[in-house]
Amino acid sequence: MAHLLITLATFAFMEFWAWFMHKFVQHGPLWVLHRSHHVRPSPRPFERNDWFFAIYGAISAVLFITGSNGDRWWFWVGVGIAAYGSVYFLVHDGLIHGRLPFWKKTDNVYLRALKMAHKMHHKTQGRDHSEEFGLLWVSPKYLRLARQQATRRQQ
Repeated sequence: MAHLLITLATFAFMEFWAWFMHKFVQHGPLWVLHRSHHVRPSPRPFERNDWFFAIYGAISAVLFITGSNGDRWWFWVGVGIAAYGSVYFLVHDGLIHGRLPFWKKTDNVYLRALKMAHKMHHKTQGRDHSEEFGLLWVSPKYLRLARQQATRRQQ
């Protein structure tokens, strides 16, 4: 049970951490890497921004390798980071940015709200004046808009 709690707590913390890093680091001193993500269309399959994914993957791998196959608590922190990274890749890169060809559209209100919020984030191509820096937490206004769109489509 403790392993599950550590994993879930790490996963939840990663949403806050991703928001913080995105707002204050990626749109700050590491804009040189993140800028590639705001240039559309990206001319390459990999962007400089993908280094962030590699860095967190490496941190997770180190926690796995040194965590004695689950005997140490930090192994489960690595599991939480890896789980968040997997969800991030599927939702952000796969659905929102269409980098996975099998998942371009969804009728799910929550996922549509995430896409709307992310579009607002990319409304500006520069590092300043962006909004909506999180991944899984979405502002209630976008949930309302997505529900309204779904209701209109059903009528």
